[in-house]
Amino acid sequence: MPSATEDAVVVGIDGSGSAKRAAVWAAAEAVKRGKRLRLVHVYAVPQVRLPAVVPSAEALRSGFEAQGARWLAEACDAVAEGYPDLIVESAAREWAPVAALIQESLTATLIVLGSRGLGGFTGLLVGSTAVALAQHGHCPIVVARGRRPDDIPPEVGSVVVGTDGSESSDAALAFAFDEASLRGTDLIVVRVWNEVTDHESARAHALTVDPDAIESAERQALDEQLVPWRAKYPDLYVETVVARGRPVRALLGFGERAQLLVVGSRGRGGFQGMLLGSTSQALVAHSECPVAVVRPTLTGQESK
Repeated sequence: MPSATEDAVVVGIDGSGSAKRAAVWAAAEAVKRGKRLRLVHVYAVPQVRLPAVVPSAEALRSGFEAQGARWLAEACDAVAEGYPDLIVESAAREWAPVAALIQESLTATLIVLGSRGLGGFTGLLVGSTAVALAQHGHCPIVVARGRRPDDIPPEVGSVVVGTDGSESSDAALAFAFDEASLRGTDLIVVRVWNEVTDHESARAHALTVDPDAIESAERQALDEQLVPWRAKYPDLYVETVVARGRPVRALLGFGERAQLLVVGSRGRGGFQGMLLGSTSQALVAHSECPVAVVRPTLTGQESK
């Protein structure tokens, strides 16, 4: 079962260098928030008949336990080098990785994954795990990516958030405003729109629209959405960007100079959907900075 320690920053550990770098990045996040750090290794013993030449399930379990303990110790040592005063706890759990981390998310402030896992029985299969956690988890998920695959995640730059104007995107905005404030950096809010005539079904009907009018309406909608957030964070510098194009391409471009990219786990869909799973998946796979995927609050309409 998860630790009784609530509101920890939780990191998935699978022995990869990426997971170790994620642990160090998460340690900084825990310090900013005044939280503990919890390192979790999850392993699954295959429930199949094993050939005689393969160790028994019990032998495999013992091996996985020893391997997990070693990986957790290595991650703890890496964290201690930079954050010797941080309270760190670790746990190895025999379960399916996604199910275990979803349960961890019930009490976590944040769950952090490395950008690349080891695969196999113990690997976290980062992309699919992050997407599943974004859909079913109970706290924000961060995939700690660097500029290049083996880089430490960047610690300088703006916080960038994508919004599509939906009510659910307020969850991403709330997280992004708080993150920018915690980090003492500026916030860039990006809203991308596609002209309705870009869609093939619309072109077939020779629709005529005014791109300038659309962009003006999008900017007005964004300004209105940000009014309560600007009031809550009056000292935070906020830049707004409204552009026509593809959300993934636009956000990846801003991510090249950002220290954190924030998106929601889903959006309103249609031509302008900004927070769809496909967008989140593409950013998790290709961003040059850590990506936070924030699920809407599980209340009211957003819980359906």
